[in-house]
Amino acid sequence: MNRFTADRVAATARLVWLTARVVEQRRFEYLFANGSAEALRVALEPYRCADGGFGYALEPDSRGPVSQPLHTWTALEMLTEIGAADGPVVSGAIDYLVSVTRPDGGVPGVDPSLRPYPHAPWMPIEDEPPGALLTTALLAGTLHRNKIEHPWLDRAGEFCWDRIDALGQTHPYEVQAALHFLDHVPDRQRAATAAERLGTLVREQRLVVLDPAHPEDARLAPGYASGELHHVYDYARTPESLGCSWFSGAELARSLDHLAGRQEEDGGWPVRWREWAPGAHMEARPRVAIEALLTLRAHD
Repeated sequence: MNRFTADRVAATARLVWLTARVVEQRRFEYLFANGSAEALRVALEPYRCADGGFGYALEPDSRGPVSQPLHTWTALEMLTEIGAADGPVVSGAIDYLVSVTRPDGGVPGVDPSLRPYPHAPWMPIEDEPPGALLTTALLAGTLHRNKIEHPWLDRAGEFCWDRIDALGQTHPYEVQAALHFLDHVPDRQRAATAAERLGTLVREQRLVVLDPAHPEDARLAPGYASGELHHVYDYARTPESLGCSWFSGAELARSLDHLAGRQEEDGGWPVRWREWAPGAHMEARPRVAIEALLTLRAHD
């Protein structure tokens, strides 16, 4: 079954042109319409802060003119897509990460500089936050993906390994971040061993919908929205991901069919997390749709 179709892309294009910010428009153009890589790079510039990180609501759930680790990861991922994850912009981003790294070697989930600005209620702000596996693993995974070498990455990698090896009770977003690190870290044998254990945790803790016909069999993580269940495709975004080994071919196929079937009339896909501000929710929809198309294309 071909789930990635021209009609599906055309429907999403309408959503993008109707509702998306320029950066998502340029990203959609580059990924699906032979758009310019340089245009996307330029569209990211307004989100870059003086300290080298990225802010200005590049991630819609936190606003304001201050750099944040998650915004910086998003920018690095977009630069990776266009083959531009090098040079002074990336060096500046790493300098920013060095500046916010905690004594434990990780970067915080939320930097306290966000405190004066609007942000989602599930983003607690602490004066002295610890390092977070979620943000550190995402950033380290993307830098490893680009074969970047830097002392910050060595220390962050040790932090990620320690946290992943000790991981017990967890939740889907943390697992997906850890998996991103494991998919790209150079030590492939250790990554495969750690990923196997992680997949066992996901199944034992029922952090995945294995059969879309029976979502009640999955467990909703504490603090998640009522529909914020995670599916096989969330852990197996590409055929190359170690997460694919966690599931049977039938489980993956059912999940991808479900993803394709969830496209809405306006070309988008549901935003599963809680809506806390109308503007943030609207800005999230084109990105969610682009990620769905990328997953479907990767597996087709």
